[in-house]
Amino acid sequence: MQVFSEICKENDIKWWLCSGTLLGAVRHGGFIPWDDDVDVSMLEKDYRKLQKVLKKLGKEDEYFFQSIQTDPDHYYRFGKFLRKGDSIPTYARFYQQKGIGLDVFYIVKSSQFAAHMGKFFYLNMVNPAKYMNNTFWRHLYIRFVQVINFGLLLPLTRLIGLINPKNDYHYQLGTGFYNQSFHVEEIFPLTTIKFEGVEFPAPKDMDSYLTRMYGDWRTLPSEDDIRRSIHSPIYRKEIYGEE
Repeated sequence: MQVFSEICKENDIKWWLCSGTLLGAVRHGGFIPWDDDVDVSMLEKDYRKLQKVLKKLGKEDEYFFQSIQTDPDHYYRFGKFLRKGDSIPTYARFYQQKGIGLDVFYIVKSSQFAAHMGKFFYLNMVNPAKYMNNTFWRHLYIRFVQVINFGLLLPLTRLIGLINPKNDYHYQLGTGFYNQSFHVEEIFPLTTIKFEGVEFPAPKDMDSYLTRMYGDWRTLPSEDDIRRSIHSPIYRKEIYGEE
């Protein structure tokens, strides 16, 4: 996170903590005790700039930006800034790099209806690839889905999303989190918050931002909800003894 923050600062890229990472910073002062990833967000123009900057990372660099452009098996719309050389068991078993990292999202002006359509078209269509063991057919299938979606379905969906009386923003279409909406006046101008003792950018109105995402975010979830939220088999084994 500190390396990522420094890269963004050097290149005038605005970003902020989001999702469970922001919730953890506000409610716990850092990681949610049962969380197992890090999420950050930015505007689309800053994401495009970040892609250009991180494209310069070479084989000798310690870090890697995993995206649709850099790893054919990373078909999700968001990127991952990660450290090479690690190996974390996840459901994404075909990734070229499996290191410790953070998920990088961007937001676009769009209605909830369009965001829901984006998930229906792209994510639902491409997800079967995770079960395809044959590399050739898996890559061919992913590319087929992307050509259809990026060339026709998602541009059409984004156009529909501009019919947007609430002036909402959502994560990039096809990401899947269509229920989470954002208002730029709650985000900018950015402020900062401490996460594990280090200052990072955060939305201006964190209370409204988190309430829009989670409702009553101050109340801790139930044990069952916590258990269902854990992605990594490492943590499931450590906390619950599950294999």
